[in-house]
Order: sequence, then structure tokens, then C-alpha cells
Amino acid sequence: MPSSANYSSSSLKLKKTVIIAIFAAVAAVLGLVEAMIPTQMFMMIPGAKLGLANIMVLTCLCFLPWRDSLALVVLKALIMTLIYGAFSAFLFSFLGALFSFIVMYGLIRIGRGRLSLIGVSVMGGVAHNVGQLTAAYIVFQTTKIYYYLPALMLLGIVTGIFVGIAVKYVVASLYKLSLFEPFAPEMQ
Repeated sequence: MPSSANYSSSSLKLKKTVIIAIFAAVAAVLGLVEAMIPTQMFMMIPGAKLGLANIMVLTCLCFLPWRDSLALVVLKALIMTLIYGAFSAFLFSFLGALFSFIVMYGLIRIGRGRLSLIGVSVMGGVAHNVGQLTAAYIVFQTTKIYYYLPALMLLGIVTGIFVGIAVKYVVASLYKLSLFEPFAPEMQ
């Protein structure tokens, strides 16, 4: 595959913008699909979700620099807030995604070659739940909300495994597309 040195700066910026826009749109669609899945029937934890939109955040972290991936996190949170129309939705979505982003980015940087995408995704899933509990603490002003932490950590592990598996396949498939030629994945 060609290196990014073979592309002009404006061409790379345009490709990054297109990738972020596509990833944000797919993340929003995944968020909407996730909202339609009746997870409360089998998860028994209020507000628990599968974290499907995290597929796009971790995929973005594999291809693009952290600033571009952070832009995706912010854009995804804003889009979901516009769809659901509540500031608390933004707070929960953004803090969960931000905590997850920070942990996944750190693990990709620190654990290069030692951690799999599945391991990074699992830790990101757990961090996402911690971020959402932090948002719940801000909204409800009670530390009792952290009683959900053990159950949410277990859920983060399970969903993180599935998200990590999905990301492995997405990254391998996207790398074959010409749009992604200048961007070598960080992890596979």
C-alpha cells in the first residue's frame, strides 16, 4: 500500500474528513439500531446498551490520529443529542465515549503489539460504563449509582469482546479500500 507521503496534504485532509463523516453517520445509525433492540429484557440493568457505535470509534482510532478520532467522538455525541433531544443524553453519551476514547487511545499507544483489538475494546467498554456512571452521578447527585459498577463492568467485558471482534473485521475490510490506502491501521 502507498504511504501517506505519496498524497498531498489537502488530499489527506479531504480523505480524513470523508472518513470521519462516514464513521459519524455509521455510528449514528448503529446508535439508532441499538436503541431499537430491547436490551432491557435480557440485561436487567437500567440504561445498559450494547455499545455498537463504539465499533466506529475504535475503528477510527486504528486509522486516524487521536485528534480526528476525538472529533468523531464529539460529532457522534452531538448527532445522538440532536436525534434524542435531551442534554442528559449528550452528557451520558459524551462522558461514556470520552472515557472510552481516552482508555482505548492510551492502550493502543502503550500496548502496541501486546494488546489485541479485543482487549482494547473490552477496556474501552468498561471505561464507557464508568463514564456513563459518572454522568449519572452528575445528574442524580448520589454515589449510590456506583452500585451498578460491578454489573456494568461485566457487561462492558462481554460487549467489548463482541465490539472488538467486529472491529477486527471492519479494519481488515476497510484497509482494502482505496480511501484508506494512505492510512495504515495501528492494530489489526
